[in-house]
Amino acid sequence: MLDPKTLMTIKDLPLLAKTVIDGFMNGFNKSSVKGPGLEFSQYRSYQPGDDLRWLDWKMFARSDRYYIRESEVETSISVRFLVDASASMDHVDNNGVKKIDYARFLTASLAYLANLQGDSVALNVFKEGGLFSLPSKADPQHLQRLFYHLKQVSPAGVFTQPVHYKELFAGNGRKELLVFVTDMYQADGEINTLLDSLAALRHEVIVFHLMGQNELDLDFEGYSTLEDLETGEVVQVNTRAAQAEYKQRLQNYIASLRLSLAGKHIAYRMISTGQPLDEALREFLVQRKKGFI
Repeated sequence: MLDPKTLMTIKDLPLLAKTVIDGFMNGFNKSSVKGPGLEFSQYRSYQPGDDLRWLDWKMFARSDRYYIRESEVETSISVRFLVDASASMDHVDNNGVKKIDYARFLTASLAYLANLQGDSVALNVFKEGGLFSLPSKADPQHLQRLFYHLKQVSPAGVFTQPVHYKELFAGNGRKELLVFVTDMYQADGEINTLLDSLAALRHEVIVFHLMGQNELDLDFEGYSTLEDLETGEVVQVNTRAAQAEYKQRLQNYIASLRLSLAGKHIAYRMISTGQPLDEALREFLVQRKKGFI
């Protein structure tokens, strides 16, 4: 398992992404997650006339036999990563991992996987009320540019205002998979507005909702004063006394959020920043294969 705290020691983002993807793919034995749009696909023996682009040379090296990667969809798409970099993403879990770090690792790993499959990748970063955009391309050099910009991301300010969302709609009409990595923190429904807008585009949308394990457990190691990272508001909390009610309310909120997004045909996955990244990805891709995501 690739513990998030261990991943923090890998300073080379491309190496980290490769380590994560190579690691969790080994757990699938003769299955793989190769295939356009982060689809789960199976291997089969090579047949004359098969497209050589789908030959898996690593499988050949291990077995001395030619295998083709099959997927349900044989056309590449664009995978657009939408990363929330507002100030609340600077939240630190008890393991020392910030939400933005986990978001960086998750996005880099999925972008690496998408590029392996021949999909083009794009990046949008929401921070300080504005929007950074890196257009969609499939070449390896573009992937390195995406890694570079991901590494530069530093949380600041509030979430992007709706007036900037039009930049997301200026595409060429090509089918896209939109992967939104966020903590769902919003002051005035701005993330809900974004998700409504994304749903209207009729692309496939996946939301990765990141929460610190200390948020899930209301465990702040003795601290009784909590500060809102975006507004600066400070509240006093007796964590032990409030824990039971807090967990129930949180459970209700997540259930309501999941149901609301399902109504918009948006897939939802909540991930703790304490969960090993390869484990989180494996669970996500298995559920995606079964049609649950």
